[in-house]
Amino acid sequence: MEFFRIKKDIPFMKYALVLNAISFITFALAVFFLVSRGLHLSVEFTGGTVMEVAYQQTADIAKVRETVAGLGYKDVIVQNFGTSRDVMIRLPVQQGVTSAQQSEQVLSALKAQDAEVNLRRTEFVGPQVGDELVHGGLMALGMVVLGIVIYLAFRFEWKFGVAAIIANLHDVVIILGFFAFFQWEFSLSVLAGVLAVLGYSVNESVVIFDRIREAFRRFRKLSTREVIDHAITSTMSRTIITHASTEAMVLSMFFFGGPSLHYFALALTIGILFGIYSSVFVAAAIAMWLGVKREDLVKTSRSEGDPNDPNAGAVV
Repeated sequence: MEFFRIKKDIPFMKYALVLNAISFITFALAVFFLVSRGLHLSVEFTGGTVMEVAYQQTADIAKVRETVAGLGYKDVIVQNFGTSRDVMIRLPVQQGVTSAQQSEQVLSALKAQDAEVNLRRTEFVGPQVGDELVHGGLMALGMVVLGIVIYLAFRFEWKFGVAAIIANLHDVVIILGFFAFFQWEFSLSVLAGVLAVLGYSVNESVVIFDRIREAFRRFRKLSTREVIDHAITSTMSRTIITHASTEAMVLSMFFFGGPSLHYFALALTIGILFGIYSSVFVAAAIAMWLGVKREDLVKTSRSEGDPNDPNAGAVV
């Protein structure tokens, strides 16, 4: 399916150096903010108090969140679990205040709004649990990165594997840089969004790499730069359709999904936008600079140089 077809190849690689310089500056700024400001970790990572309360009727999540925020809690997670009448509240650690005192204070405020609310459970989540989540998240990220490199190295060529992983890590660091700069809350759902972006970006890279391999087979007289330009140009319609439809879904979650999906959708939005950029201008350009050529992707017969052999140059 195509909305349009571009007849003349766009010389993307002509501007690869400038675009990658911009990309490097953005990446460097993201690293700077990560080091200087750090991530604003949620209760899931730092520890805190978890409360479960039950209402007699459907709970008004927005009202519950407003009530708890009125007590001075800025970083509070309020969401339904199980049924629409059950609410989970996650409170950050407060100096000089015990978990029992926190839960009692919050429950009193909620009862002032609705006397029939009942406390089902309250527990303290220690920082040790947060450390385990950080370790597990980094392990998950590392395994995804390793899997992508191995997959691309086997499917295409190691140069494409290196190019793709640099581009994808570029996306991840920039997402984290945004969260560090604006001090948006980094939770487990955001981590899930970051991992989703990794898979999403590598899919776009694979599509472009596959077109590059196909173009090497079809256009024997084109240079590597011309082959890459043709491959990217030929996928433009598919890229617009795919990313526009995906972004429409993500923006729906961002605007209508409520606070529980807000930062998850925000991470995906940033990741999708930079994923398009990195797949086209970062991954393809790095592969070109690493010296990818036709012989890396297309195996030819030994008699390719013999003009008297009718099968010379045949692709095996």
